[in-house]
Amino acid sequence: MACGFLRVLKPPGMTSHDVVQVVRRILRTKAVGHTGTLDPAAAGVLVLAVGPATRLAEFIEAADKAYRAEIILGVTTDTLDAEGTVTSRQSAASVTEAALREALAELTGTIEMRPPAHSAISVGGRRLYEMARAGEAVAAPLRHVMVHELRLLEFTPGATATALVDVTCSKGTYVRSLAGMIGARLGCGATLSMLLRTRVGSHTIEQAVTLEELAEDPARHLIAMAEALPHVPQTHMDAAGAQALRQGRAVPAPPGVAAGRVLVLDEAGEVVCLAEAAGDGGLFLQPRKVFPPSS
Repeated sequence: MACGFLRVLKPPGMTSHDVVQVVRRILRTKAVGHTGTLDPAAAGVLVLAVGPATRLAEFIEAADKAYRAEIILGVTTDTLDAEGTVTSRQSAASVTEAALREALAELTGTIEMRPPAHSAISVGGRRLYEMARAGEAVAAPLRHVMVHELRLLEFTPGATATALVDVTCSKGTYVRSLAGMIGARLGCGATLSMLLRTRVGSHTIEQAVTLEELAEDPARHLIAMAEALPHVPQTHMDAAGAQALRQGRAVPAPPGVAAGRVLVLDEAGEVVCLAEAAGDGGLFLQPRKVFPPSS
């Protein structure tokens, strides 16, 4: 069975699930899942987990993301992006570049954000977008997120102004909501007009492949689990230790391993397991998720 991760360039107009379905057909397996959705109108890098690697998808899903976003100032929509219905128009002629930069600085760091009403978040067992389409006004719960960077690249002033920004943020950040918050601070409203995800953890858009490229040679683009997770602590075990871990037995941790979760590799560089390093009188590796050898 194929196992590893794929960096796919999602085109606008497809849902993340659409991309997963196409890749399942290409690889002829149902064992494919994404590691964090992109809105249908958005484009950019979408990291997919294949086969047993789906059990480690959480480590990529939790990684920071980077985006390039175009924001229209002076226009507000019900979805906070260009796909929605315009709900208000106000002149942004008074917005200066200095004021915009100040708003971006105020929204950098740990902030409180309310996800869009048109999102896939579940409230009471129902998706918010389903309730919004049914005319039910249900607000998503507030959440704390980290915006590491909000960098202004271009600003075009006017009654309907535009701003191009680079965003680096934590998991759970909605750039649509961020655009709305920028518009609220400037007093003119705003909506997201374009979104391109440029990075997921260490996986960049330059490394991503189109679905057409993937279909030509799927094996070429499959990334091994250990290679795809450089931010997860890793250690190697000899053949005896690897066999014990695969049998569910704890083994002494090699020198240099710190307490916490660690990815254990065998002598061939294949992932043996995700283990928990713990213990009072010396650390032991307790296997939590075990992976069989590829052959």
